[in-house]
Amino acid sequence: MSDPTQEDIISLINSMFQVSDVNVRMYAIEFRIEDEDFKSGFENLARQMEGNSYACKLERRDRDKYIIVQKFTPKKHRRLFNSSWMPRVLFAVVVAFVMIDGYYRTAGTNNIVDIGDPFEMAIVYTISLLGILGVHELGHIVAAKMHRLKTTWPYFLPGLPVIGIPTFGAFIQSRGLTINREILFDVAIAGPIAGLVIAVIVSVYGAYTAPIIPEDVASRLFAENKLGDWAWGEPLLMTASLALFGKGTEGQEVIMTPILFASWIGFMITFLNMLPAWQLDGGHLARTLLGPKLHRYATYGSMAVLFLLNYWLMAILILVLSSRNPSADPLDDVSPLSRNRKLAYILVIVLAVLCAPLPSSFTLPFLS
Repeated sequence: MSDPTQEDIISLINSMFQVSDVNVRMYAIEFRIEDEDFKSGFENLARQMEGNSYACKLERRDRDKYIIVQKFTPKKHRRLFNSSWMPRVLFAVVVAFVMIDGYYRTAGTNNIVDIGDPFEMAIVYTISLLGILGVHELGHIVAAKMHRLKTTWPYFLPGLPVIGIPTFGAFIQSRGLTINREILFDVAIAGPIAGLVIAVIVSVYGAYTAPIIPEDVASRLFAENKLGDWAWGEPLLMTASLALFGKGTEGQEVIMTPILFASWIGFMITFLNMLPAWQLDGGHLARTLLGPKLHRYATYGSMAVLFLLNYWLMAILILVLSSRNPSADPLDDVSPLSRNRKLAYILVIVLAVLCAPLPSSFTLPFLS
């Protein structure tokens, strides 16, 4: 099917909006519209134009609203990430890395207290960790499909098993243009919320099964270098999970089992994703609510938080990436968020705090 002509575009937009002025430029056609209720009409227009070599954008200039239609060349996705086998290969590599990590973590823990067969524990660990990450990405995919936005399958990122964390999470790529702020908000919030539900379940199970040892035994193991201090912070949700079973109190040491570690990774990745920075999920959420300028300041604030928590390497990475591609821009950057979505963002902030890897000196008053 051939692309529409300028006359076709002018006729289409005149039939959908109250157009008060048309300005044909060299590379774009601008329509000043007088409609007060324009959100759904613009969404329909954007969907009609998707798939051809034209794109439309809605802008506000002073008190006037303009629809700008211009020709563009669709982005060519990198061949490596465009191949159907790449997500499968990455997933297989991550499964292998997580299994190896779980096996050696279990073997190491068994030197202190027996928690089970290393291979069996590695399977449970893999299901737990990839369940958190997989459901996170599934949340994005379901929300995108509800808004008729095409995406890729998840790309799982291999990490550093045994010496670090076995996976650095996963991501999906959009195969279409985000039409308005509400679509961007819904797709962004769905992933962390879905993944967090599984992370809490894993945390509770990990807390229930985590062995504890008396403080005097722990002191001896510390002295013999068989037990090391956990220096990466503890999320409040993990603290609360341990408190459910009376663990983590003074006079005892909780062993960080692979299952508990899987929940820690899940909380950590959820926290990072909820930061109002760059093109993280939280960055998309902040962009829809704050606009591009305040979103940039929120990105800098997020880096300061990461520095305070001693995650300076992640802060530098966000700084480098945000300088090249600061945020997502919806086609309709005029229509505001609904009141319910603004209230939901308050929940996001609360959950980000609950997932943050806080220093061990920080405790909840009712848990101390």
